[in-house]
Amino acid sequence: MRLAELSERSGVSTATIKYYLREGLLAPGRQINATTAEYDEEHLRRLRLVRAMIQVGRIPVATVREVLGHVDDDSLGRTIRLGAALWALPQVPDPDEEDEAVRAAHEEVGALLDRLGWRNARRLTTISPAYRSLVVAVAAFRRLGYDWGAEQLAPYAELMHRTAVLDLDNMEAHPSEAERVEFAVLGAILNEPVLRALHRLAQEEESARRYGFE
Repeated sequence: MRLAELSERSGVSTATIKYYLREGLLAPGRQINATTAEYDEEHLRRLRLVRAMIQVGRIPVATVREVLGHVDDDSLGRTIRLGAALWALPQVPDPDEEDEAVRAAHEEVGALLDRLGWRNARRLTTISPAYRSLVVAVAAFRRLGYDWGAEQLAPYAELMHRTAVLDLDNMEAHPSEAERVEFAVLGAILNEPVLRALHRLAQEEESARRYGFE
């Protein structure tokens, strides 16, 4: 397809597509002559992914370029490739290791991982953004006087593990490795808001069942 058709099918303006091409977010089309290039379904799929990352995920262009670089790096194994792509996404600031609440949170999250038998997650604690995010959240609870630790977190973690199994089952249904990693990255951007919304809807439903609307 030509640039105009790519624009029409994707809903992205030709000017924006040209910007994505200049920024390296989209591979160049097959050059037909000096002024015209041709694009295919792979360009359309990638364009939709880029658009979702920028518009829905609010991810900066430089970060999108980094994430897609990991997605396209077929020299990496699946776990490293997926992890690198996800870790390139925006994360919370690093916790203040001098903070007493942070130190206590490290202990609780470590105890949680041991309790669950999540040995791989335990090995990655020094480099995992997800681990740091959990430590920051648990520390915030503790500063507010809530004893939110391994015992309270374990049932939630077990539910999240079931969700992760579903995520990877859905990812593996895609035919190519690039599509699988793209799906996982897109899931991290779009599925988390879905899960957050479902959580809040479930809270509303359970609250109304217990306490009514009065």
